[in-house]
Amino acid sequence: MEPSVEIRRLLDVMPASGRMTTKIVSKPQQGKVIDATFPLPWHRDRPIYINFDLWSRLTKPQRDLLLLQKVGWLTGVRWFKPDIYQGVVLLGLLGGFIESSQSDAVGVAVAGGLSAIAIFRIWRTNKSSESELNADAAAIKIAQRRGYSEAEAAQNLLSAIETVAKIEKRSGLDFTELIRCQNLRAIAGLSPVGIPETYT
Repeated sequence: MEPSVEIRRLLDVMPASGRMTTKIVSKPQQGKVIDATFPLPWHRDRPIYINFDLWSRLTKPQRDLLLLQKVGWLTGVRWFKPDIYQGVVLLGLLGGFIESSQSDAVGVAVAGGLSAIAIFRIWRTNKSSESELNADAAAIKIAQRRGYSEAEAAQNLLSAIETVAKIEKRSGLDFTELIRCQNLRAIAGLSPVGIPETYT
């Protein structure tokens, strides 16, 4: 597989919002088929790393859905959306500046600790099973605009997750992948059992 040709094809599959924020990078030395690092707020580009030697072992629909899922996850990470945790971070930082100007070490420590807890909570929320399930749903929605049916898109993403584990020679799927697979089976009509409501 010629990486430059596949990258051009994948860019056509991606939504416009994904093309503006994400970048596909060939990384033949990585052990994972596809990977992306958690995007930090000061990073403008959100790279998706693909080992094209391993990538070529997947079918075209599997590749499409895997890419769309990764784009959905990366674009779903929002550091600056108005909610309680972002408010706590801002208040903590503001309090830290005020306390440091007054040379209050305890106040600075409390404000800094408050900000750190809120930042950790934002990070954990964006790394949760729920964020992966949301990315799966986004991928299926975009795939439907690319000619896939909902069931077909879910089935291709399901088979892609399972195939990637085999390609990467992993002993099995992790907990989040198992939840995602069960949800995708339900969407594809392969199982009457979905996931518990606590994960949606």
